[in-house]
Amino acid sequence: MTAVTTHRTAEEIGRTAAGPRALPALGETREVPLPDVVERTLPSGLRILAAHRPNVPMVELRMRVPFAGRTPQHPAVAELLSSTLLTGTASRDRVEIDDELAAVGADLGVSVDPERLSVGGSGLAEGLPRVLGVLADVLTAASHPDTEVARERDRLAERIAVARAQPRTIAREALQRKRFGDHPITREMPTADEVAAVTAEQVRALQAASLVPGGAILTLVGDIDPEVAIGQVGDALAGWTADHDAHELDAPPLPAAGDLLLVHRPGSVQSQLRLSGRALRRDDDGYAALQLANLVFGGYFSSRWMENIREDKGYTYGAHSGMEFVPGGSLLGVETDVASDVTAAALLETRYELGRMVAVPPTPEEVEAARAYAIGSLLISLDSQGGLAGMLTSLAADGLDVGWLRAHPGRLTSVTADEVAAAALRFFAPSTLTGVVVGDADVIGDSVRALGGITGS
Repeated sequence: MTAVTTHRTAEEIGRTAAGPRALPALGETREVPLPDVVERTLPSGLRILAAHRPNVPMVELRMRVPFAGRTPQHPAVAELLSSTLLTGTASRDRVEIDDELAAVGADLGVSVDPERLSVGGSGLAEGLPRVLGVLADVLTAASHPDTEVARERDRLAERIAVARAQPRTIAREALQRKRFGDHPITREMPTADEVAAVTAEQVRALQAASLVPGGAILTLVGDIDPEVAIGQVGDALAGWTADHDAHELDAPPLPAAGDLLLVHRPGSVQSQLRLSGRALRRDDDGYAALQLANLVFGGYFSSRWMENIREDKGYTYGAHSGMEFVPGGSLLGVETDVASDVTAAALLETRYELGRMVAVPPTPEEVEAARAYAIGSLLISLDSQGGLAGMLTSLAADGLDVGWLRAHPGRLTSVTADEVAAAALRFFAPSTLTGVVVGDADVIGDSVRALGGITGS
């Protein structure tokens, strides 16, 4: 007996006898109410932001401490400091810290980059005083035990050795050097040898000198009374003081437009294309228009560039463009990874799509699709306690507040197609960018050089 198929494929469902079914119109974007944010600055210089968001009985914590270094050894010492900050204090060892946090369903994590040291985590709202107690203990009395530093040093050196062999890491470092020269912002990852040379004494000295409250931001979002929470922070962190502010990273020189640098990676079967140019900061009047222009070009899956080199040509699994904020400025980034044998073709199509943004500006339909995506994705990202806490912290570091967030959907709504076209003309012309191509120069060199605008290797 022959089985009878009782289901239809997705293609069959999407079509009728008259052709493809029309897609339903987008519904009205749901507004995500943003809470008021209470702000205080303690005598120590610590800035506190607190907001009541009772979605769940939790609280999200984000701390940002400026943590720029002034010596070549700083990145390695800072990485080990962040790895061992939660491994022991004068009164608690690693297990006791973990148990204290676990008792209130909390966790904390620490990370560091050339600009900042970040502490983030969450826990039951009623357990906030306990979490703050642990935080205060590690900020004022972290001991960075010799055994913990030695363990983390070996572990970190192994991770770095693996990471430094990865194509994306090599491409990122090459791009940073191309954009910023020897500025400290390029020191995103130390070498394994630099980490291996760090001592526990150096880690403890860095904590005393640089992990200080002046200029730091602590954000709390959750099922809390903001005024009460701020009082709890003030009580818990009263002993975290210093006679100087945290070290801010100096603004790097913004990159000038120019040729792409070909970086030789022997034996590579893939190439990394990384282009970059100047962009706008969030508080610039033209930022919303640039944001939509970026989405049309390569900022989401339905973009022109993705449609070309992934959907049409099959050169890559993914291509993305977006804004990166640095002290004193903002950068446009364009990146994709492709097979060596299509590197020149992918670069050609990338330049073509950049030029098409100028010669064939985004249509009203493209702008509307990008606008709906921008507003919708922003509201979704702010719908959780963690998303809001992270965004508030980032904005505060740039001198902005929740008022900017409330107004941004309106700014996106009011942007015209002509304004998006002007942003495309200003920021997406191939002549405004620089960058790197990382790959096996013996395989890709002749073809990419033939396109022009390539130096090196």
